[in-house]
Amino acid sequence: MSTGILDLDFSSIPGALPILANGLATTFEITVAAFIIGVGWGIVLAVMRLSGNKPLAFFATSYVNLFRSVPLVMVILWFYLIVPQLLKSIFGEGIADIRFASALTAFCLFEAAYFSEIVRAGIQSVSKGQISASYAMGFTYLQTMRLIILPQALRNMMPLLVTQLVILFQDTSLVYVIGLADFFGSAYKVGDRDGRLVELLLFAGVIYFILCFALSTAAKRLQKRNVR
Repeated sequence: MSTGILDLDFSSIPGALPILANGLATTFEITVAAFIIGVGWGIVLAVMRLSGNKPLAFFATSYVNLFRSVPLVMVILWFYLIVPQLLKSIFGEGIADIRFASALTAFCLFEAAYFSEIVRAGIQSVSKGQISASYAMGFTYLQTMRLIILPQALRNMMPLLVTQLVILFQDTSLVYVIGLADFFGSAYKVGDRDGRLVELLLFAGVIYFILCFALSTAAKRLQKRNVR
């Protein structure tokens, strides 16, 4: 008869650490790249949405609403079906890792929609009087955003950006649907191979918790610092 937790055997984890480390590196690569590109594209979308240019505002609004209305796992599958064909048509058969390129594209474009809303809120938190003053000094809309508004907005939105980074890191586990060996996928495969699936997933959960808790703590400290 099974005795529950007493049946757990974590002895296979040390031997699996190199594979898990490679998977964790893939997770970090997707997270960092999607964060940097997503924030950059999100800033562009937010500035477009707040501009007086109706076509640009319509495009940005439609983009954000589209990606915020579709499950991430579906977006990953979409780009897994689209990106390989696009890359092959451009580069031929020379792309080494189609799964990684597909997942990275999906995360960058998807997360940009959420970062855009954070940036938009940060911009709107800055006094409108500063925008009027910059126009009075002869600044253009883009100059006002780049030199005056965005530097101040960045300080206000940093806690939310870090919080979204935590969510992004957790969401990378969804790349298992396209067979990409991220940290979660590596843990699942090793556990399934060794017959220790529960143990490996528990170990993966602990690692996810430690990293996410550290980032969440950093976000709370940033928020407290901004309140002062």
